[in-house]
Amino acid sequence: MSMPSFENHLPAPFRRRRADGRTLFLGLLALCSAYLQGPLTKIFDFPGAIAEMEHFGLHPAPVFAVGVIVFELSMSALILAGIFRWAAALALAVFTLAATFIALRFWELPLGMERSMAMNGFFEHVGLVGAFTLVAWHDLREHGASGKGPTS
Repeated sequence: MSMPSFENHLPAPFRRRRADGRTLFLGLLALCSAYLQGPLTKIFDFPGAIAEMEHFGLHPAPVFAVGVIVFELSMSALILAGIFRWAAALALAVFTLAATFIALRFWELPLGMERSMAMNGFFEHVGLVGAFTLVAWHDLREHGASGKGPTS
């Protein structure tokens, strides 16, 4: 496999570190951290998880809470294990975009601190969508849709 031209200009130690599987895993773990921490928090405070679903108008709240927990944990596990990483990354990208439009509707808030914080959160989540899209693109490029081995 040939490296893109910009990587050819990096010093050898940087090329090796970039290709290091541990670095990739740590980057993916950081990307998935909110999707691991969130469900664990919901598991240990299930009444709070139900209240959160009710707050956002998702009914039946217990079903949505369990669904979010299972979805976030399983998609994160697939990404970290490298099993159909592209599909799991796209699923989390779509989920994050939908959740962002449900939870961070900054345009409906009056000017001020709350609106500013919601707007910052909104665009941070859009950044996560972009990162998951890049993970999917890279995985498809490296392994193809089967999730098994390099493509030709």
